[in-house]
Amino acid sequence: MSDQQNNGPRPPDAPPLAQESGAAVADLMKLWQRPAKTSARRAVAYYRHSAEDRQENSVEIQRDAVRKFAAENGITIIREFADRGRTGLCVEGRDSFNEMLQDYVIGRKAEFEYVLVLDMSRWGRYQNQDYSAYYSVICMQNGKEVVYTSIGIRKENDPFYYVLLSLERHRAASYSLELSGKVWKGSAKIASFGYWAGGSAPYGMCRMLLDERHDPVRPLAPGERKAIQNQRVTLAPSKGKDAGIVRHIFHAFVEEGKAPETIARALNGLGEPSPGGGRWGCDSITSILRNEVYAGVMVWNKSTQKMKTRSRPNPASDWVRAKDAFASIVPPELFQKAQEILTAQAVARARKYSDADMVRRLREIHESYGTISSRLVAAAEEMVSANTYAHRFGSFDRAYQAIFHEMADARRAQIIESIRGSAGDVQDFDDFVVIDNYFSIAIQPAVPIAHGYEASWTFHPDQRLQVDLTIGVPLSCPVRCDVLGFLAFPRLMFKQKVRIHSTAGDTAELYAYPLLTLINELRR
Repeated sequence: MSDQQNNGPRPPDAPPLAQESGAAVADLMKLWQRPAKTSARRAVAYYRHSAEDRQENSVEIQRDAVRKFAAENGITIIREFADRGRTGLCVEGRDSFNEMLQDYVIGRKAEFEYVLVLDMSRWGRYQNQDYSAYYSVICMQNGKEVVYTSIGIRKENDPFYYVLLSLERHRAASYSLELSGKVWKGSAKIASFGYWAGGSAPYGMCRMLLDERHDPVRPLAPGERKAIQNQRVTLAPSKGKDAGIVRHIFHAFVEEGKAPETIARALNGLGEPSPGGGRWGCDSITSILRNEVYAGVMVWNKSTQKMKTRSRPNPASDWVRAKDAFASIVPPELFQKAQEILTAQAVARARKYSDADMVRRLREIHESYGTISSRLVAAAEEMVSANTYAHRFGSFDRAYQAIFHEMADARRAQIIESIRGSAGDVQDFDDFVVIDNYFSIAIQPAVPIAHGYEASWTFHPDQRLQVDLTIGVPLSCPVRCDVLGFLAFPRLMFKQKVRIHSTAGDTAELYAYPLLTLINELRR
């Protein structure tokens, strides 16, 4: 049956039936179609991968996952930040992370709600897990929430969300610690076979690439890495003049007997740059003379700097050494002679700068001239400077007093015994005594220092909080060291050294006290 039969005649100006039916269907479809979902939430995204991850496309993998998460949750990503080849142990060197934090989170260059990160390890693998929380709190304080897409958006009043975050932070830190241990063991194994475990080659050496059969291929350029996993890298003498300079240093030191400072001065005169590119010095020469690598020995683990901690030297027992690992620059016999000379020089230097030897040589000058002065010290052979004495003993005066320390110790012991016989409870504490658990005194005997026709005594009032009073004891000539009197220097009144001259009797009277009378007065 036709529509005309069912509905009666159609008006002359009515549209064709097909067109009318299509419009009706379209209107009906509009009723069933939902409006396109518009995103009102905005975010920035952060991606990071380190060299240890061994994934050159790691950032791209993270980007795909984070973008998918954003699309599924109606979030628009307005800016993306990526740090490639950067460690997660700290934020130093993570330029994109710092830019995001300073300019977008804190600086508010744009309004957004979330910081999207794939997982906790991309945010950071901080060994101190408080750092991970710290940077999240900075975002929170600025109205931004860090969302780890592997966990999802935090649900309101979810008590287990922050527990899960703590576990993830611990897992990220533990992974870095475990990875660091594996890398260290792998490097140690490589070094034990005589291969280079990483880093720049020492001065005068180059990194030599070895093929799968461990045959030399070619030297590697600075910063260049091997392209095939089963290739190895070792060291070899460089083709430049640096290797010749190393040979010259050993020859001049061992066979010509030149001192390191003399060798350095000669190299600077020739305009040769040091390993650091600057001028040669005694330390740079000595460092080359002590480096076993020039004798063909691979040495690794001389220092430790794990997990971004401060570098510290390791004891020689922890070094990984492989002899005859590669061609040497100098013969092992020449290197060994250099070590023997350096060891002998170190022993002589330690003896020269020891307290006992410094005092002995100072005593010899006093016995020869009857006095001591900085000029006499400077004129004597094989002597250290007066400034070195002052630095070691606290002052040049104290270095002079150290010559007579045995006699001074004997007088100090006699004075303490006399106090013990007169006072009540006297307790010894190192170099001072405590009387009646009430006050403390330090006994400081001093021999005179001759100055022409007069002499002087120098006292250094003790500034330690444990000592209330310093008793200065001027002694007679260094031969007899008789006690001439007692001078009282309360700590609160004397902050600097006190020098008493033999011709200034009135000045000495200001500090002079009968010792036992003073002690008994203080005990009251």
